Amino acid sequence: MKQQHAFVLGVIIAASITALAASSLAEGPPRKPPATASKQFIATMQDLAAARPAISKRANDLLAQRYDLSGKVDPSLRMSGGKKPVPVGPTARLKGISWDELAALPPDQIKRRGVFPYLPMTHPLEPGGGGMVFPPSQLRSHPELDRVDVGFDIPDAYLPEFPPPLFLTTHPQLGDVSRGQEITVDNYYALLAGVLAPLQLDGLRLLVTTFPTQQFNQTEERVTWESSNGASCFSCHINGHTTGQFHRAPDLRPTPDRTRLETPTLRGMFVQRTFGSKRNIRTLEDFTEVEANTAYFDGDDSLAQRKGARHFSRPEVAAMSAFQNIIDLPPAPKLLPTGDLDRAQATPAELRGEALFQGKARCSICHPGEYSTDNLSHDLRVERFYSGRAEGIFKTFSLRGIKDSPPYLHDGRLLTLEDTVEFFNVVLGTKLSTAEKRDVVAYLRVL
Repeated sequence: MKQQHAFVLGVIIAASITALAASSLAEGPPRKPPATASKQFIATMQDLAAARPAISKRANDLLAQRYDLSGKVDPSLRMSGGKKPVPVGPTARLKGISWDELAALPPDQIKRRGVFPYLPMTHPLEPGGGGMVFPPSQLRSHPELDRVDVGFDIPDAYLPEFPPPLFLTTHPQLGDVSRGQEITVDNYYALLAGVLAPLQLDGLRLLVTTFPTQQFNQTEERVTWESSNGASCFSCHINGHTTGQFHRAPDLRPTPDRTRLETPTLRGMFVQRTFGSKRNIRTLEDFTEVEANTAYFDGDDSLAQRKGARHFSRPEVAAMSAFQNIIDLPPAPKLLPTGDLDRAQATPAELRGEALFQGKARCSICHPGEYSTDNLSHDLRVERFYSGRAEGIFKTFSLRGIKDSPPYLHDGRLLTLEDTVEFFNVVLGTKLSTAEKRDVVAYLRVL
């Protein structure tokens, strides 16, 4: 009974926080123009600010139409930092059909009836706009990243903890080397000097140093009242992880075809062989360089030149890559070194989930082995189930530590692990029972 009361209390608190966040987002940042601002800049910013409440309402209404956003959490299960409970689903709203009935339908019938619940997540500024948008948990300590034109849309209950812990392959015995802090240019040296080799430490320095980006810079072509030095690599990948920031795929054109991209974690980069959600860049060094010079400017290198992009030298890129290569996956006490469950510690549900993961659920086809990735890219052809643009290939990311990384899929349309299992049960046609889906979720939570 006490556990049930705690669960209900967790739901109420999460819902209250969600409502407060949505209210503050609609209002926008209370900023004033700098004294040197041009009349054209002031007029443009005022127009953007005036349009923001309607944009926020449209985005929030769309989410509320698609999902139950009551913020249910499991207070008995925390993310790796221990601060935040894991959200519980499924959250998707079905249209006059049950999950079992939906999974039994062929793709053409699902498409014809318009009952597929996991449509692509759109950027709030779609179709014409985009750019990086940061969650309220981050904006409280970084108001310089609060955009005049748009606010974050996904409620905090369905986002990673802030700040997330940082684990290193070189010092697994230390646990969270961030000590519960967001690593910034102000504290990185005090926290990690003596822990990192000189090259790694210099790479971290560059990763936490701010440089101009498309939306955040020192020109009047920006979306904040105040000019700034921009954002750092760790503005999006806080402590080498993510807190749910999103933007749009920089390499696609025309703009309406540019999919929304959720910021992926940098944990476990040492096991990856290609980089970028859709890019398949072959080395971490090239990925680091390309991100800084094009992705931060929506794939337009001419804008990068005009707005002051920082072009890193190859020694600097090597240093940044050296640090990224030692960002570890979070501890998984129930896993053996092979990646298999330790039968002495795992629950019956987790063991059943592992068997399903490797068998009937077909997860291990793309997520095999110790690190649960095949290092390939795949096209799920999800457009078989709805009327819309083809989504194309996306990289197979590792599932290790997956409970720390909601929302899921490349665009964040799957708010919980339960939603993820429901999505793949339909898309892969695995016909899992309700009990089997629960067991797969139980297994995913311990990875």
